[in-house]
Amino acid sequence: MDNDRPIFVVGCPRSGTTMLQLMLHAHPRIAIPPETRFLLEGYRERRRFGDLTNPGNRRRLAEWIVRRKQSRFDDLSLDPETVISEIVDGPPTLGSAVGAVFRAYARRFDKPRWGDKRPAYIAHLDVILRLFPTAQIINITRDGRDCVSSLKEMSWHKRGVPAAAAAWARAVDRAAEAARSLPAATYHQLRYEDLVSDPETSLRAICEFLDEPYDPAMTEPAKVAKIAVPKHKTWHQRTHQAVSTARVQSWRSRLTPTELGLCETTLRRRLAVNGYPPAEPDASSRPKTGDLLRYRIEVARHDLGRLRRAARHTVDRWTGAAPVEDQRTTTFRR
Repeated sequence: MDNDRPIFVVGCPRSGTTMLQLMLHAHPRIAIPPETRFLLEGYRERRRFGDLTNPGNRRRLAEWIVRRKQSRFDDLSLDPETVISEIVDGPPTLGSAVGAVFRAYARRFDKPRWGDKRPAYIAHLDVILRLFPTAQIINITRDGRDCVSSLKEMSWHKRGVPAAAAAWARAVDRAAEAARSLPAATYHQLRYEDLVSDPETSLRAICEFLDEPYDPAMTEPAKVAKIAVPKHKTWHQRTHQAVSTARVQSWRSRLTPTELGLCETTLRRRLAVNGYPPAEPDASSRPKTGDLLRYRIEVARHDLGRLRRAARHTVDRWTGAAPVEDQRTTTFRR
């Protein structure tokens, strides 16, 4: 039986997740779509759809996934009615409904394996593995100073440099937890810098992890960018170019002295652990007191959200909540 384990690409925003998505999508057996917004949102809202053994409730869930603008279903170029019918006719779980969308995307390219990419998943791996217990996770880590440099330039990032630094800290902390707790056959980690400097070596290691043959087409992600990156996502324009090391350590020219000081003060230990030597900031690099406070507030906000999710999971276990697992994945059940 063919391997049909779902593949999830995760990491801090602006760490190379889209480039890695395209590299995987270039593989002849794997399809990874543009980012969507219905997996985590559907999990949070799952109770609103009621008992999914009722076909009418499955239809309500399917319509919510397909018709809701925020889901970004339109970016997948799939026929809405076909997907709705597959969800209604499929198994009565949230994971099965979500998986139906991604399987339809893989069929669009005549590929047997599907995956998904969204940086935010790094903080929700417990949800991913509840929905898809056979999933394989690939985390990509990039120098936090480069991630912060890039995030601060994004039109959709509204919370400033302290929040960007906190997002990177959260991502590498969750990645470290996953590396400790998940089996080697479930979790794989790589660095952006290694991937762009020697794509073939990193991609061969990924293919070995996925139990798939390596394909040289994976080193040329720009060739599939027009297909798998929506035109409106202008911040991904570099994915249409050849893989290069041009943006490695670009933080040296993109961060102000005080921004660098904030990163070095708050992220120094994490940078070192992940193989990124600290800079030696001068006296002008002292971070602003207000930025340090905002960083700590962001960290506290993340921690509070995690505690709330853990509490909800505990309630689910106590109350015997309905199963959410995808019932169509057949191989490597744990």
